[in-house]
Amino acid sequence: MKILGFESTCDETAVAVVEDGRRVLSDAIASQADMHALYGGVVPEIASRRHVEAIAALTEKALQDAGCSRSDIDAVAAAYAPGLIGAVLVGLSFAKSVAWALGIPLIPVHHIRGHIAANYLAFPDLEPPFLALAISGGNTLLVDVADYTNMHILGATRDDAAGECFDKAARVLGLSYPGGKPMDELAQQSAGGVYRLPHAHVDGAPLDMSFSGLKTAVVNLAHHAEQTGERLDRAALARDFTQAVSDTLVPRTMEAVRLTGRKILVAAGGVAANSIIRANLEQACREQGCKLYLPPLRLCGDNGSMIAAQGYYEYRAGHAAGMELNAYATREISE
Repeated sequence: MKILGFESTCDETAVAVVEDGRRVLSDAIASQADMHALYGGVVPEIASRRHVEAIAALTEKALQDAGCSRSDIDAVAAAYAPGLIGAVLVGLSFAKSVAWALGIPLIPVHHIRGHIAANYLAFPDLEPPFLALAISGGNTLLVDVADYTNMHILGATRDDAAGECFDKAARVLGLSYPGGKPMDELAQQSAGGVYRLPHAHVDGAPLDMSFSGLKTAVVNLAHHAEQTGERLDRAALARDFTQAVSDTLVPRTMEAVRLTGRKILVAAGGVAANSIIRANLEQACREQGCKLYLPPLRLCGDNGSMIAAQGYYEYRAGHAAGMELNAYATREISE
């Protein structure tokens, strides 16, 4: 079964063709990162307009790269939530038009379910049940994946997502947008241990997280150094910040592994590309006897193949939608 997948929840327009949920036939992506770097972050209106400009030609490229004609496509999958509402609407509306014109099913896919499904493309042996740590620019979740479409949130951030904090910290350190990769590279230049940064805990919710205090602390340190003329050890701050994020994510993840009894842990999302967090997860899983799946870096960020992959399993579960399907800025992964 060949599924045409659309992803436009933020600043990447992505279209892909995936066969049977596991084999990527094409994966075309148009990134807007250079444009948004001028503003230090994503400008929603610009993102929406760029999606409109790119999506039709990108769809043709995805079909050509896959060696497919329109008649070869069996269903259309589209990310319908969560994300920047204008951006999501562009991809979903275009996907609706394709499904209607070809007379084939339209499959709604939650963006975070897509990130988790990216691992199915990299690891043919991976099957639920497992625990997933989904860490991206807009979401930070601990998810119990009982099967391909039955998922339950065990813990989540109460405020900022980990990826958002990386972007904000990178900005005050004078690094380019998006901040994840340059922060990782800068952190590798120091052993850290210079700055004491907050580690938040949520009373009564041991698996929940909070990153707003950490973000504020980094911003205040950078601004204080600028105003007083003190030297700021940027590499050490990047390292200590990254370690603080990891110290929030990894222990809670391993506690969730212990509580659920799951023997498999899957990482997903853009922040899963961070080398320090990956190394800390690997060490923790070795110590706890848990098998870890880390997606290759190319599948950590937003892409269309992850939407098409999850779309296959949503279709098998009978989760097709009609033309009345709406887009949502926020939506629970279990909905």
